[in-house]
Amino acid sequence: MRLVIFGRQGAGKGTQSKLLALHLDVPHISTGDIFRAAISAGSEIGLAAKAIMDRGDLIPDDVLRGIVAERLAQHDAANGWLLDGFPRTPKQATDLDEIADPPLDLAINLEVPEDVVVQRIGSRRVCEASGHIYTVGDPAADSARCEIDGSPVVQRDDDTEEAVRHRLALYAQQTEPLLGRYDRAGMLVTVDGVGDVDEVAQRVASAVEGRKAT
Repeated sequence: MRLVIFGRQGAGKGTQSKLLALHLDVPHISTGDIFRAAISAGSEIGLAAKAIMDRGDLIPDDVLRGIVAERLAQHDAANGWLLDGFPRTPKQATDLDEIADPPLDLAINLEVPEDVVVQRIGSRRVCEASGHIYTVGDPAADSARCEIDGSPVVQRDDDTEEAVRHRLALYAQQTEPLLGRYDRAGMLVTVDGVGDVDEVAQRVASAVEGRKAT
């Protein structure tokens, strides 16, 4: 299958995408991971992306289209993929229609209320070296040292409340309208994203399997 996943920042898209991709045996393609790798490498596009992400803004459409098209053309994506972080705008949705061959099968909306995601992201801490995510209250987060390799555990600039609320406003303005687009096309499934990881993963897998069977 060829899928995209939607949801507010902090809804758990990354975690659920990885689990669903394993379930379906397709690659999880996260635009955020692609850009964070470029930032860690100190590449030109990585430095430009960091400045944009730190402001809570979205990466320009033309840059994302090129990166996504290149990734979808790779061998491991020949039999399906799960896109996380693209499309986010009507223009990007049109771009995906043009570069996805075969075309998109399904769009998943992971629904989590705004107040819940603000609390989730505000308490998130990340290992600078591995990218491993912790939550305030975890021993590693409280000690500011990764339990895996001892690297600093920090709050990312784009996880501050100001940046989060800016991204949520952008999501409501630019991305939520896409849900109607895919719903009208009969391609949207909405899943309750509140609950423990395994519980939500079961809901997502059941929703996708239900659509595969029809």
